[in-house]
Amino acid sequence: MTTERTLCVVKPNAVKDNNIGAIIKMLEDAGLKVVGLKMTRLSTDKVEAFYAEHVGKPFFDGLKEFMTSGKVVAMVLEGDDAIAVCRKVMGATNPEKADEGTIRKLYAASMTENAVHGSDAPESAAREIAFYFDNFSIL
Repeated sequence: MTTERTLCVVKPNAVKDNNIGAIIKMLEDAGLKVVGLKMTRLSTDKVEAFYAEHVGKPFFDGLKEFMTSGKVVAMVLEGDDAIAVCRKVMGATNPEKADEGTIRKLYAASMTENAVHGSDAPESAAREIAFYFDNFSIL
């Protein structure tokens, strides 16, 4: 096993529904440690930069509207195989296909309002962590 870091973002619907603490608890119970945490509100420009690979896709305008609709909580998680562990705890993107007990099964409103974002590879984790945090914000 390799100790690594990943980014997890609690999306506007889960923040609005007051699920931040429950989501963090699920991630911590899976063995991940929170080493960076912040609440922010994303601008349209920030959403376009963060989700650059999706700009122009049919679902992007809805994603942009959703991600700018309220506050998000970004966190850096650390642990053995943190990316895979986080993704397992999050569950499938489509909450209807997510395993019972996963974050998305419990807290997602729909496939587009799926409660959380998580990095999918070491390269994206590094890029996404740097998007939200500078080196002085992570312990």
